[in-house]
Amino acid sequence: MIIYILRRLLLALITLLILTFVSFSISYYTPNAPLAGARLFDAYVFYMESLLQGEFGTSVINGQIIGEQLKIVFPATLELCIFAFVIALGLGIPLGILAAMSKEKWPDYIITSFSLFGFSIPIFWLALLLMLFFSLTLGWLPVSGRYDLLYQIKPITGVALIDAWFSDSHYREEIIVSVLKHLILPVLTLAVAPTTEVIRLTRQSVIQIIGQNYIKAAATRGLSRFTIIRRHVLHNALPMIIPKLSLQFSTMLALAMITESVFNWPGLGRWLILAIRQQDFAVISAGIIVMGSLSIAVNLIADIFSAMTNPFKNKEWYAFR
Repeated sequence: MIIYILRRLLLALITLLILTFVSFSISYYTPNAPLAGARLFDAYVFYMESLLQGEFGTSVINGQIIGEQLKIVFPATLELCIFAFVIALGLGIPLGILAAMSKEKWPDYIITSFSLFGFSIPIFWLALLLMLFFSLTLGWLPVSGRYDLLYQIKPITGVALIDAWFSDSHYREEIIVSVLKHLILPVLTLAVAPTTEVIRLTRQSVIQIIGQNYIKAAATRGLSRFTIIRRHVLHNALPMIIPKLSLQFSTMLALAMITESVFNWPGLGRWLILAIRQQDFAVISAGIIVMGSLSIAVNLIADIFSAMTNPFKNKEWYAFR
């Protein structure tokens, strides 16, 4: 276990180092880049020292400190992705199990068709369709933003729902309702694609598990289907799909850029797209580092958790000897 974790940490550090090269090149080689003109080695040393101190420089467009902007936009994107990921797991795993347990029957056909449709639909078209129906036609949900501008939320964590929950305002309940209403459409839009992928991965893993002899032996002992799924199927299927689910979180970060742009969500993706339009290379460099580091961290945690729950994965390093 220790050797496996150390090997994964080493790979993560190497990947992070490569990511710094990419981010540094944007700050050095592009026109009007913040580090352009300095000696290459000195510029890279200065860049790495600034990163280690948590300093990302200043935006050339508005003159604001990038680190202060990240404190606002990063929690907004994280809030959106976490809620969408929870919905993807909460819907995808049960539907994937149901599709696998009713293989080649009508529930399997319906769930698989829904999965294919959800995976194929363009996310920007889905976002506009939901906005048109629920916001502009029915008027049930707001079109954009994180909460109603009539309310003021004191930033504590940067996550609007948590800050609203701990607010001391007399309109605390109304603020929480406003935050939840603003979350519904972007979260649902962002959750569709990973939900379909979770369904597919869960279905494949469960089908592989239920064909094993110990599952058949458990059925012959008279155990109910629910007990077999809870004790045997989930226990063996989840470690197989956890590393693949971490890749879905990384994909969600890319999809969040489109979702935030459509719903005017003040998150990291929309902030990065605006920086690209304005050619603010310092902001682009910082955004690449933050989004890349988050993806590396999520994949590393998923690999370690998978190794802890799957003893056979601890022996993978032998294959590289």
